[in-house]
Amino acid sequence: MAISIEDIKKLRALTNAGLADCKKALTDANGDMEKAGELIRERGLAIAAKRSDREASEGCVLVKVDGNFGAIIALKCETDFVAQNADFVALTQQILDAAVANRCKTLDEVNALTINGESVPALVTARSGVTGEKMELDGYLTVEGESLSAYNHQNKNQLCTLVALNKVVAEEYGHNVAMQVAAMNPVSIDKDDVPEAIREQEFKIAVEKTREEGKPEKLVEQIAQGRMNKFYAEQCLLRQAYIMDGSLSVGKYLQQADKACTVTAFKRFTLRAE
Repeated sequence: MAISIEDIKKLRALTNAGLADCKKALTDANGDMEKAGELIRERGLAIAAKRSDREASEGCVLVKVDGNFGAIIALKCETDFVAQNADFVALTQQILDAAVANRCKTLDEVNALTINGESVPALVTARSGVTGEKMELDGYLTVEGESLSAYNHQNKNQLCTLVALNKVVAEEYGHNVAMQVAAMNPVSIDKDDVPEAIREQEFKIAVEKTREEGKPEKLVEQIAQGRMNKFYAEQCLLRQAYIMDGSLSVGKYLQQADKACTVTAFKRFTLRAE
């Protein structure tokens, strides 16, 4: 039977599939719009399975804050071309909006969501069928707190951060600290928050380096501890030199807004190797 351009456009609007794919699906379904939609989704599943061994190393990273809840999500694909596609970005935003609205805490909870009658995995698979690329939700991080700030680095959807402060202060303070997290990639808020495994590894490296320099054994631990202090200053957010004014630490910068102001949590996510 003849397939009208109006029906092809209607199916495209419903599925975001290409015009040629929509025409073929309608032809195979003898013009049945619902069956054609099912064919589009089934073929998306076939493409996803076929490409399951491919590496999805590009993608879109987005961040959103709603009240005292914020989240970062990453939808991966294979190429930068697809990552920048408006429909791909829109799908990522749609999933993030639903995740934040439902206060999802984990990626499993996000994948369990239903949006407009479709499960999140089905939506991702359908988009994979349109582009022919492997896609997968890869990262999902959340932060809750009194005062949240989000930052999307250069609005390129590649690196996003979230910061929670314990005080409601001028918006610029949270925003600037979120930028600091993006630029300096701290490992913890302060010295006591450094994961024990990292602390032990860094101290071991400091001891070995000190011994390699031939320092007296009785001074090795003292010198190594000095090196650890330098590590804390470089890797702990509140101790880092503030990127906008190197004469201040981030902690001192926040105290300009409120003497008791500090960071209670932060998250950072990027798909790019650093």
